[in-house]
Amino acid sequence: MSSDSSEKIESSSINSIPVSKVELCGDNNQYIIIGGKKYHREDLNRAFGGTFQVERYAPPPKHEFANPSPLGLAAFGITTLVLGLYYAGAKSITVPAVITGMAAFFASSGLFLAGVWEMVLGNTFASTTFCSFGAFWWAFMTLSVPSFGIGAAYKGEEEQLENAIGFFLLGWVIFIFILVLCTLKSTWVFFGTFFLLWITFILLSAAEMSGKHGVHVAGGVVAVITALFSLYLCFAGIANKGNSYIVPHAFPMPVPKKNRWLTV
Repeated sequence: MSSDSSEKIESSSINSIPVSKVELCGDNNQYIIIGGKKYHREDLNRAFGGTFQVERYAPPPKHEFANPSPLGLAAFGITTLVLGLYYAGAKSITVPAVITGMAAFFASSGLFLAGVWEMVLGNTFASTTFCSFGAFWWAFMTLSVPSFGIGAAYKGEEEQLENAIGFFLLGWVIFIFILVLCTLKSTWVFFGTFFLLWITFILLSAAEMSGKHGVHVAGGVVAVITALFSLYLCFAGIANKGNSYIVPHAFPMPVPKKNRWLTV
């Protein structure tokens, strides 16, 4: 289909084209037609990062208010970075008290609010992810606050507490794996963020149940890398040609050959 012919679609025929129909046009197939509307391929690719969309051909949503995804990504990325450095043993810090404040006010509140706003915008993946991890940071914060009584409940049974925390993290391992499966049609950075997060929780869960310090350190290192990936996505949602000389590039994942086991 040529570029000239694609631009001459009559309005009557546009209304009859199903939204699910996708066509390519242009000299190098740089344009994509979805439901009779023409988008530049790069615009669609950028939607994966800054707007937290996972659909392969999802056009950038039209926001009635500011894009909430960068807020959630910043809250998650910065807090995960600090926590990862703590687990990795950076500067020999062993007291995680600073994490409590970040988890209670920045990570949990920022993520949950971003999730609610994404729900209003109709982005199911982002709203589920942000709200869930906002609740995770609230729950994680309670482990370090004596008034919740969690540590006191396991007084004298520290091994049980470590195993219980390991089970708590193991549940998130399963949930994050589900999210990973939903990013296989996005970009490498988007997929990498969730894949590395999955590895992080596996390592931290194993560290709690095994008591191995080296596994804790490995989990912290992977958490730091995960945080950097998340902050890259945050930057992709903030930066544009109007406010920055540097606009993050999208790295779309390859499209596999269609077979009876795959839905492309």
